[in-house]
Amino acid sequence: MTLGTRSGIRKRETVLIADPEPGLRLLIHEAIESPLYRVVEAADGEEAWRLIRDSKPIVVLLDVDMPGRSGLNLLSAIRADRELQGTQVIMLSASQKQSDIDAGLLAGADFYMTKPLAAHDLVARVAEAIEHQATW
Repeated sequence: MTLGTRSGIRKRETVLIADPEPGLRLLIHEAIESPLYRVVEAADGEEAWRLIRDSKPIVVLLDVDMPGRSGLNLLSAIRADRELQGTQVIMLSASQKQSDIDAGLLAGADFYMTKPLAAHDLVARVAEAIEHQATW
């Protein structure tokens, strides 16, 4: 995590939620938003890609199946962009098939979580991703 000033105040980091389900975005947003983390949301892949490029989030939560660009397509774009190399990506999916989980991890996801999500598990995984990014 980045120090924002010489006084030791940390910069407020951005976490992006990209999921077509408004209720899930709200749940995640409320669980993560804090004085240290600003949460931005996207309902589809095109909006997500614009926000990723503009806000350079520390963590991106990507639903696999989104309108526009899929989560796996966005993951590939993130991994190919030099400015986004340190971005932690958590894939979210309703699919619990091992082959789908493996595909997400092999494509470069740092974590893969299946829905339905428990808020405390998600917050723990985001904290783990942030910790991992801080040492990247």
